[in-house]
Amino acid sequence: MSSILIKSATIVNENRQYVSDILIKDGLIDRIDGQIDTAADKVINAEGLHLFPGCIDDQVHFREPGLTYKGDIHSESRAAVAGGITSFMEMPNTVPNTLTQELLEQKFEIAAHNSLANYSFYMGASNDNLDEVLKTDAKTVCGIKVFMGSSTGNMLVDNPKTLEDIFAQSPMLIAVHCEDEATIKSNLNHYKQLLGENIPVKLHPKIRSEEACYLSSSMAVELAKKHNTRLHILHISTEKETHLFNNNVTLKDKRITAEACIHHLWFSDEDYEIKGNLIKWNPAIKKKTDRDAILKAVLDGHIDVIATDHAPHTFEEKSQPYLQAPSGGPLVQHALPAMLELHHQGKISLEQIAEKMAHNVAVCFEVEKRGFIREGYWADLVLVDLNDPWSVSKANILYKCKWSPFEGSTFRSKIIHTLVSGNLAYSNGSLIEGKAGKRLSFNR
Repeated sequence: MSSILIKSATIVNENRQYVSDILIKDGLIDRIDGQIDTAADKVINAEGLHLFPGCIDDQVHFREPGLTYKGDIHSESRAAVAGGITSFMEMPNTVPNTLTQELLEQKFEIAAHNSLANYSFYMGASNDNLDEVLKTDAKTVCGIKVFMGSSTGNMLVDNPKTLEDIFAQSPMLIAVHCEDEATIKSNLNHYKQLLGENIPVKLHPKIRSEEACYLSSSMAVELAKKHNTRLHILHISTEKETHLFNNNVTLKDKRITAEACIHHLWFSDEDYEIKGNLIKWNPAIKKKTDRDAILKAVLDGHIDVIATDHAPHTFEEKSQPYLQAPSGGPLVQHALPAMLELHHQGKISLEQIAEKMAHNVAVCFEVEKRGFIREGYWADLVLVDLNDPWSVSKANILYKCKWSPFEGSTFRSKIIHTLVSGNLAYSNGSLIEGKAGKRLSFNR
């Protein structure tokens, strides 16, 4: 029996802070008590440190299979663990697209050997794979992913009958990317007529506009209400969309939930001038007023979870002209430090960070025995020093692509230790490999 004893941690969990010891045995939290004197194989002195439940990131693109020159499950899970993310849910727009049960299970096999973090993978929907989608096991797979906006390969679902059927028949959570393709194409053609191929990146939020987002999101909400579908709308990027969601129902009773991403909470359209394509995401980063409204919606419960949409590309790809540069960027290593920085700025409490990055994700997806610091739960834990400043530089970036939109930023909080399913996976700047994370299971 392996055991770890964490002493004198300031626990941040379930809307309170308190100092306590935690005993971990065989991967599970065995005991939480003010004073535990039991012998353990390893003792961690956490005095002065804050202990959070490990973050669960419900939206990442780790690029394996098919795009592993950008990132892979091993490299990006290492970066995630170093950033306090202990579990991830990965998207199906890999190559080939994850559109069959066989391809889905192949990704689980890769992760079982190579992922330092706990993992799950979405089953992808297309215009013509409904039979495969309906075979998905709700107890062992996080959800169904529908791109209601342009994406890689055969992943755009724009057939109205297919969308209707998916929403009517899916037995489990559907996560959607919402941008109206016709609106985007019209906007792009407008700017091409004005500027030819020399469109500046600052027009990205005009092309992938508020209207494009709202048209698609509101249609998804209508479909979900019509069919009582369990709908989760990803990466809300506009103030207007926040009003689509209800905060008068407890989270476990919500049928329609929403996600905010780190980049939409941190950057605004004013940052394109300096960051350029490095902050080109879909949906686009928009106005300061949108950014502020998204944070407000996170705090008041209209938006339920915070995630990353981690999507690495090479620096060379991002250095191309706007029309050629791909959308997306790497975030998993810096998401929790960025949110803790917003805490230092007085914008969000530590308890709310734990709620939105761990508790609520577990509740939304009905993750089994994770997302909370509770006896009997898996020991997915993150110890943080709130007062140990460090700067993001190429020397400490762990993404395979070796760049970050946060490069040059200084964060006041540092991840000291990360435990994944009871294994110490990251400690004082070093990754501890050898034990893979576990496949997430779901209480559905």
